[in-house]
Amino acid sequence: MMKKSLVLACIAVLLTGVSALAQTLKFGHIDSGQLIQMMPQTKQADSTLKKFGESLDSQLKGMTMEYQTKLQSYQSKADSMPEAIRTTKEKELTDLGNRIQDFQQTAQESIQKKKEELYGPILKKAEDAIKDIAKEKAYSYIFDTSLGSVIFAQESDNIMPLVKSRLGIK
Repeated sequence: MMKKSLVLACIAVLLTGVSALAQTLKFGHIDSGQLIQMMPQTKQADSTLKKFGESLDSQLKGMTMEYQTKLQSYQSKADSMPEAIRTTKEKELTDLGNRIQDFQQTAQESIQKKKEELYGPILKKAEDAIKDIAKEKAYSYIFDTSLGSVIFAQESDNIMPLVKSRLGIK
């Protein structure tokens, strides 16, 4: 009987402690993707990245046109070329094709690096503002609803207006 009373007392204490802890937790949420899109720096970064991509695309188109021109020239004259010249032209075409592939891969890596360079500071600024608001308003957790991983949550505060105000976004 004594053990039962002790177990019940422990359970009561635990439930009271969990209930008190749950009452002190404060939850908030924000759609960080939407916030990033609202930031004025994002438009500038988008524009810069687009121009960068277009310049790389222009170079790639030039290389592709050169390849197409050389290929057509080769195909139209291949039957009448001596073996040594035909072999040399085939090697030129193969080398140019390989350079195009290398350029495509390098261009993709360059675009990714440029994207990180442009958007990194924007993401940090947004993250810092969210953390500042969370600390100032004593939030225990802030959930990012743009990630779509929160299926259900108890009522929480949308801190978007506070963060927008902190960042000077209207």
